[in-house]
Amino acid sequence: MKTSYRRIAVLVAAVVAAGCSSGTGSTRASDRGGLGDTLGRIKAARTIVLGYRESSPPFSFVRDGGRPLGYSIELCAQVAASIARQLSLPDLKTTWVKVTVADRMQAVVNGTVDLECGSTTASLSRHEQVDFSLLTFVDGGSLLVADESGVKNVRTLDGKRVALIPGTTTETSLRNALAKRGVTARIVSVTDHAAGVAALDSGAVDAYASDHSILVGIGRTSRNPERLSLVDEFFSYEPYGLMLRRGDPAFRLAVNRALATLYRSADIAPIYERWFGSIPTATPLIAAMYVINGLPE
Repeated sequence: MKTSYRRIAVLVAAVVAAGCSSGTGSTRASDRGGLGDTLGRIKAARTIVLGYRESSPPFSFVRDGGRPLGYSIELCAQVAASIARQLSLPDLKTTWVKVTVADRMQAVVNGTVDLECGSTTASLSRHEQVDFSLLTFVDGGSLLVADESGVKNVRTLDGKRVALIPGTTTETSLRNALAKRGVTARIVSVTDHAAGVAALDSGAVDAYASDHSILVGIGRTSRNPERLSLVDEFFSYEPYGLMLRRGDPAFRLAVNRALATLYRSADIAPIYERWFGSIPTATPLIAAMYVINGLPE
């Protein structure tokens, strides 16, 4: 799978300027009290419930049926450890609950999970239903394409088949980008990222649309990654955050305190490097995100 990394930072920055424990299971909020005081419920149950995605590498995924892995998973583990210290709960248990694109917001709203640890964009429309932590990553919508398709950017999607997950910010942004350019493409709905790659591998689609960093990760899972490429164009701005319930400022502060402390320290470097490569090669946008969100006490 081929991509031009020197151009990525410039392109993403341009988009922003323009748009500018363990265990698995299901824990119901009713089993842990009401929804208004997350920290109180965590302290009473001595358990924090975290939502993970099954197929969203390198942010949140599972491998061979094992425990959740990824950048967002590690950030949430840091948050859980910080909350354990804040609540004086050295034996705080972490329970992981699988969520999907379709049910992740509802899982947060109804209290199935306390915090969603995935690759969810913090959009204004989503803020109507849920709240978000400080930013955890900054990305942009892009395309993973089959080389034989001839797709080079959004303008060359005319008459092509493009897979995406419905109900995502990617869907809205891509449809807007197609309309703006007067391009007609056939949209093919898939259930998850793995299905998107499978559609590329089988020749059912010419391109798969998602966030760039996710495309890098899932492109490597292709049966023939050498036949796939990432286009250099970004058609959206995707700022990620950890999703939590609205109306709980104490819990949001606890989450943000953990993230800000992590961003101010050198401990963020090995976490980043495990999933994205050497931190000195991170884009200026990511470096700035850590600095800006490393709020002082």
